[in-house]
Amino acid sequence: QVQLVESGGGLVQAGGSLRLSCAGSGRTFSAHAMGWFRQAPGKEREFVAGISWSGGSTYYADSVKGRFTISRDNAKNTGDLQMNSLKPEDTAVYYCAASSRTIVTTNRAAYPYWGQGTQVAVSS
Repeated sequence: QVQLVESGGGLVQAGGSLRLSCAGSGRTFSAHAMGWFRQAPGKEREFVAGISWSGGSTYYADSVKGRFTISRDNAKNTGDLQMNSLKPEDTAVYYCAASSRTIVTTNRAAYPYWGQGTQVAVSS
């Protein structure tokens, strides 16, 4: 069992930066790939970025590639999402998730463990 808690959301102007953090509990945290998803009002929850269990492999949605960076520290059971050059269309609730797999996947169904979400709002 893995429990996840996100932090770091907030309101920022377009072009600004935010860093989201995800704190995991449970001895098996490092055995799971991690992902960040987001859900804007009236839209489906979508994959944003993912990182393998070791941190050696990452994958990004095209919409955030070059602007967002995912990382993890298994010694601390934490994962981060650094978001730069934010745009109004990045506004959403962001969720941290742990996958049932060790490798990155964009498939939401492969993530059985979810945090409660943190709001990110980008003003124009």
